[in-house]
Amino acid sequence: MSADHRSTAYAMVVTAALCFTVNAGVSRVVLRAGVDPATLTTLRVTGAVLVLGLWAALLRPQALRPPRARQLWLVAAMGVVGVAGLQWTYFVAIDRLPVGLALLLEHTAPVLVALYVRVVRREAVRSRAWAALGLALLGLAGVAQVWQGFELDGLGVLAGFGAAVCFATYFLLGESGVSDEDPLAVVLWSFVVAAVAMNVVSPLTALDTDLLTAETTLLGALSGFSAPVWALLVWVISLGTVVPFALELFALQTLPATAVVVVAMLEPVGVTLLGWAWFGEALTPVQQLGATAVIIGIVLAQTARRLPVAPPPPLG
Repeated sequence: MSADHRSTAYAMVVTAALCFTVNAGVSRVVLRAGVDPATLTTLRVTGAVLVLGLWAALLRPQALRPPRARQLWLVAAMGVVGVAGLQWTYFVAIDRLPVGLALLLEHTAPVLVALYVRVVRREAVRSRAWAALGLALLGLAGVAQVWQGFELDGLGVLAGFGAAVCFATYFLLGESGVSDEDPLAVVLWSFVVAAVAMNVVSPLTALDTDLLTAETTLLGALSGFSAPVWALLVWVISLGTVVPFALELFALQTLPATAVVVVAMLEPVGVTLLGWAWFGEALTPVQQLGATAVIIGIVLAQTARRLPVAPPPPLG
């Protein structure tokens, strides 16, 4: 593997993280425009299925074949929990919490994975996993400033941790057998399952079409600008989902999964900066220290064991 190939792969992961970062802000605007989290999830996963299906049909037709019978339930679980569940809880969290804190909660998933494999599977993990847990807990306490009373939105915090559980479940399911499948096929069929599930919960037929054509302010520092809701949704589906997702998939062909996920930790850092610059969501010095501790803990947890390759879910 040449240094140029590695550099290109890392550039892909960084670009994907930037796309996901901006998408957090765009999604916040769409939610505040009146699109509820469940409907936005349905729109995102359904739109992504159409784009991914076209991509597969043109470039990799074999990915259109349904998963093998023994893999079907795993892909179905990944679709319901790792895609639909993750997106829904993520949107609830960024609607009710500062966007940086919402992403931070979601990205504690590697800590949960390390704990699960040590406690439930009885697998050996490096000692850094316990340091990761301690740092994550202390950091989250600092972010929430628990000594002043719990001041964060309770439902938002539950949604953030729910997103972390969904994210962790995605990786654990990926280890259970789908990692030997074509990554594009796994992604495509996971999204198909997610789209079917979300159209049952919040069908697109119930969507207010007038809302799609309405103009909405971009909020915060960009409140002097506006855009139609449909244009923002195009961003969420394309540059906020399919493009960064594809970049990470291509990067996984060159880099180990651990490297991709660790570099992708730029996302919660970037979203925290975005929340400050766009929405005026500044963290106190103690919260900044807490967030830093959480990020270090996440990186330690991610490197505490060697994970098989699994296609990363769209996080931002």
